[in-house]
Amino acid sequence: IAAVLSQPHAASRKEMTTFKSGIWRDFRLNPEVRGSYNGCVNEDLAANRSYRLAVIMQRTALANRWATEQWEAKGAVRDIGEAGAAPRVIVEREGLTQVLFPGFRVSLTKDEAEGYYLNLTSPEPKLFVLWRAEEGGVARPERISVSYGEGTRWADSGEQVDGVPLPAELMPWMAEFVEANYRPEPPKKKRYASRRDKGRMGHG
Repeated sequence: IAAVLSQPHAASRKEMTTFKSGIWRDFRLNPEVRGSYNGCVNEDLAANRSYRLAVIMQRTALANRWATEQWEAKGAVRDIGEAGAAPRVIVEREGLTQVLFPGFRVSLTKDEAEGYYLNLTSPEPKLFVLWRAEEGGVARPERISVSYGEGTRWADSGEQVDGVPLPAELMPWMAEFVEANYRPEPPKKKRYASRRDKGRMGHG
């Protein structure tokens, strides 16, 4: 794996995947999380501010006739290394290898505000990692996003996408941006042709 990582980025192949979707209508953040970030993130600030992240890819050896290994995105951590740092193996033991890929950034845009809202209000907020398997046997992350909508679009287009736990330090930053730039549509009231129809529907 180390030898492959040192080679230039090779062409990759696409793999089909499925991606579960859902909609959560209520936007409620833990007050402690909300209060841990001071100040309001407006569009100008978001345009000039981003978080550097490194993605962890994991290879698991398989013992079956159909495949010898399985790759998946396993997590993401704050990237505190030097710019341009190369990927490196951080865990290697029998049957399991983890590779750290630095050099990714998360930034927020108003176009994806609804996607951030859906992600933050889900039971388990995620960072979405689009990755591709290379001919040398290594899976490389290509793009990352904190937008539920963008992650879903990637998966629907046939890309390999994994959702990993969203780093906790991103949540207050995203929440402030959502509150400043997005308002979910209120539920529409049911309309009836007459009072009789309203009664038939079980409403007094």
